[in-house]
Amino acid sequence: MAVRDTAPLLVALLVLLHTWTVWANVEVNMEDRVEVFRGDKAQITCLFKSGDGIGGITIQWLYVTRLREKQPIYYQDATTKYIESSFPYKDRINVTDNGARGETVLTINDVQIRDEMEFICLVRSLTEGTGEGRTKLKVFEKPERPTIEGMETGISVNEKTPPKIGVCEVKNGFPKPNITWYRNTTPLHDDGDGVSVKSSSTVESSGLFSVRSELSMKVTKEDKNAKFYCEVSYFVPGATRMTETNRINITVYYPSTAVDVWVDSPKGKIKEGDSIVFHCRGNGNTPSLLTLSHNNGDVLGDGNIVVLENVSRQHSGVYKCSSLDTDTWGEINGETTVIVNYLDPAVVKPEDTVVVAQGEAVTATCNALSSLQTNTAWFKNGEEVFTGHTVTLKDVTFDNTGTYTCVVTVPEIEGMETSGTLDVRVAGPPKIMEQDTEITAAFDTMVELSCHVRGFPPPSVTWNSPDGEVFKMASQKETEEGVESVLSVKVISDITALCRASNKYGTDSVTFNIKAIKAETVMPPKNLKKEGSGVIIAVVIICILLLAILGSVLYFLYKKGKLCGRSGKQDITKGKSNKENIVVEMKSDNTEEATLLGVNGEKQPASEQ
Repeated sequence: MAVRDTAPLLVALLVLLHTWTVWANVEVNMEDRVEVFRGDKAQITCLFKSGDGIGGITIQWLYVTRLREKQPIYYQDATTKYIESSFPYKDRINVTDNGARGETVLTINDVQIRDEMEFICLVRSLTEGTGEGRTKLKVFEKPERPTIEGMETGISVNEKTPPKIGVCEVKNGFPKPNITWYRNTTPLHDDGDGVSVKSSSTVESSGLFSVRSELSMKVTKEDKNAKFYCEVSYFVPGATRMTETNRINITVYYPSTAVDVWVDSPKGKIKEGDSIVFHCRGNGNTPSLLTLSHNNGDVLGDGNIVVLENVSRQHSGVYKCSSLDTDTWGEINGETTVIVNYLDPAVVKPEDTVVVAQGEAVTATCNALSSLQTNTAWFKNGEEVFTGHTVTLKDVTFDNTGTYTCVVTVPEIEGMETSGTLDVRVAGPPKIMEQDTEITAAFDTMVELSCHVRGFPPPSVTWNSPDGEVFKMASQKETEEGVESVLSVKVISDITALCRASNKYGTDSVTFNIKAIKAETVMPPKNLKKEGSGVIIAVVIICILLLAILGSVLYFLYKKGKLCGRSGKQDITKGKSNKENIVVEMKSDNTEEATLLGVNGEKQPASEQ
């Protein structure tokens, strides 16, 4: 009975042991995650251990949908391998396995954003049960360079609500990038009071993210020099990276606390006739109304620049620039003082022409009222002769006669000057200035005789011949020193002319002697016929040639000894040449007739030619 009861227990124990062995799990190892860039290739490795060998196991690859459902990708057993036809990306995957090493690899080509999911490797053994491993595939895409855009209009410090500063945007990144605003080096976060940061994101058709961030904040005067920018952080396989936008400035409007007004032109001292350019500027940066007024009176102009043209001394005084803030309607002022320097016309005394007798003295003054120190100089004929406001001429002579120009200048201002004139006439008897009185002129030519006379009152000049005849063709004009009289005469013989000058103080005279030269008469030679001239030239040439030949023959005979015959030396000069009729024409300055000479030097009448 006992043996019979023991047998069923042993059978039950064997069945229990067999069941325990069958349901022991297969060991499967996989990475928690695999990270790749979009477009790259992803390899997901599944390592397993089983005593059954590759022939005793089945391998399945699955993926988990967004609804947490498992969907098959791949199946493999001892006799079959296939990719599930329902898998939407079957053309981009393949599976390799190495049963000896217990390894199977799922490869996904050209990874896309939609491939980011969890993949399951399921290994089932006939005797060891089932093992499972999971890997999450993470896909990354580097975003485009971020952009920033600031407000084009100015921002007032008096805004009651935080005004918009700018917008940053980054496009086409995965996972979603993050944007952080900075003011200089300080990060800005939404604090619900003075700073407001509003971000939004968009999923593009490609599955990538685009992020937009808008910054609003209250500004202060110090923000006029602040640099605003955005920092973008994004993820890549195994790391986090950052990039920054360009820096931007904003225009901050803040009220002025002081106003400056100054003369921009001319530089230095101002004189009458100049144009004054005023500049008016507050130390704030805000739309304001600027006005310029003179001595708290008339408003001269609006705006930052006001020009006054052709100013006079009446424009001297205090100029006030007023700035009216259009936000607060507060007014502040700035002032500057302007002095317009002047130089009145020069006053010369005595005013009229001064007549002074020879040997006496004369004193003159030259003054010009000015707001600055002046210098005075006197000029005569362009040359400086005296300095100072007062000039005295002592023991005057005719050399002192003339016009004196007094020039008053202001050394501190270039080009500021005035002038006046003083005419001095020295009274005295006429004095004819020395000149050449002995003149030689050709017969039948015109000669001008000039008589320069000093004296005042201007002398009267007359021209006379020695017998008292008056020459009425003389001209006369007054000069600075007296008069100048010019007489034009035609030389037809020797002439004597008397220049006589006189005024109430006396008389002076000078005599001019003109010697007439008769030109020699030159008689032109009679003209010969053109035909005769040509013949004469030909005869001269032939004669020269014959003389040369004759000389050569005589020299040759002399050398040969043939010049001495039986009758002794011959007189070659008595021999007649058969060329006696060849003549040479010679012209004389003392006769109009031509003389013909033979080759032997005898004169022949022209009729025998």
